[in-house]
Amino acid sequence: MRRQRNIKIVATLGPSSSDYETIKALHLAGADVFRLNMSHGTHEEIAERHKIIRQIEAELDSPIAILADLQGPKLRVGPFENGVEELTENGKFRLDLKDDVGTKARVQLPHPEIFQALHEGAHLLINDGKIKLMVEKCGPDFADCLVVNGGEISDRKGVNVPDVILPLAALSEKDRADLDFICDLGIDWLALSFVQRAEDILEARKLIAGRASVMSKIEKPSAVKSFDDILEVSDGVMVARGDLGVELPVQNVPPIQKRLVRKCRAAAKPVIVATQMLESMIESPMPTRAEVSDVATAIYEGSDAIMLSAESAAGQFPIQAVETMNNVAIEVESDPTYTEVMEASRRAKRNSVADGIVSAAREIAETTDIKAICCFTQTGTTALLTARERPRVPIIALSSEIETARRLALTWGTNCVLSGNKTRFKEAVVSAVRAALAEGLANETEQVVITAGVPFNITGTTNILRVAPCNERMIYAMDPE
Repeated sequence: MRRQRNIKIVATLGPSSSDYETIKALHLAGADVFRLNMSHGTHEEIAERHKIIRQIEAELDSPIAILADLQGPKLRVGPFENGVEELTENGKFRLDLKDDVGTKARVQLPHPEIFQALHEGAHLLINDGKIKLMVEKCGPDFADCLVVNGGEISDRKGVNVPDVILPLAALSEKDRADLDFICDLGIDWLALSFVQRAEDILEARKLIAGRASVMSKIEKPSAVKSFDDILEVSDGVMVARGDLGVELPVQNVPPIQKRLVRKCRAAAKPVIVATQMLESMIESPMPTRAEVSDVATAIYEGSDAIMLSAESAAGQFPIQAVETMNNVAIEVESDPTYTEVMEASRRAKRNSVADGIVSAAREIAETTDIKAICCFTQTGTTALLTARERPRVPIIALSSEIETARRLALTWGTNCVLSGNKTRFKEAVVSAVRAALAEGLANETEQVVITAGVPFNITGTTNILRVAPCNERMIYAMDPE
């Protein structure tokens, strides 16, 4: 399904968007990728949503990417005797391992790993950062804290520890069970929460065993510090600004977002900007002007995708939220400034033949009257390199692998087409021209650029480029049948 924009839209499914009609309407409105949040919903509910997505994909002959998002370890305080207490600024409060219900003076924190890592001066954030504690004294089973920011604390509120690397695996027992279930079901991307270091991704890769591509969620300060190492072993990245904005000063998040997006683009790895993009549309059919500007900023930065969370999963206006993102993207990408920004931000190091081929394809397309770049790709690498160039013309990614086509549905500018196996380059040329005509990206008086690797069906062999006219005479000359 051809879009009138290059950036992709990720829509999270949930109670507001779990039936066939709504999911199909979301795709038609602009959702290219559907996110299955493993934090919510039973395996049976998630399997049903997965089935509906694949049904719509088959009906519309439009590859759709499915992104499963693991919950990650959840750090929470225990229950309180009164259900809720008020902590006052400059007061004292203790966290410990005792099973007793909480009081105004203390509460259980049933995570011994946290106490192992704490030190004097470390901070703990409770209830999305609304309460801030500073450790004054700690041991293997307690932490005596000063209340820096007071407020209401209640049963099982979440805890963030921004100042230390916790000795916790990124995958909980629930995550491991969810991982096997969802990978066996069949997904394209698996988002890994609570990433602190590159080793977390390597551990997950062993369990995934090639069944999905790995997306690292950057939501902790330690992940930002280790980002280069994390990026190297990841297939893609999600800038999860919600938790990142809890554990870091909020003013730090925008420059971090910009920096991470640029690094992902230079590495030719997809990057999603996520969380609170159109938050008001959970309850309102219209976004705020600030939210629209936030979405536009992510587009101007060159992100591969922008994501809706609760807006499409639990909000009252899921389809309108997708339509809003779609309309903002179309408007931004038609702005001449957008093209200038994309071209000025090309900083990729080109060290291979494939790098040179895709760069040449983009230059030819932009200096002549070329309507599209058609790239044959077995694993998706050539399409990723082409997308990194951010060309002014559409990209048609042709692959014989449905898994590759689905995975590329997350990548900037790619129109994914299943092409069948090719053994000769002239077959590829004919297939590319027919795809350009069928997608409405060129007519019979126009031309396309075609890149491929010879011999075919061998990873990493992109080594040929051709400009071809999109007319029946050429097709017949190369394929008389």
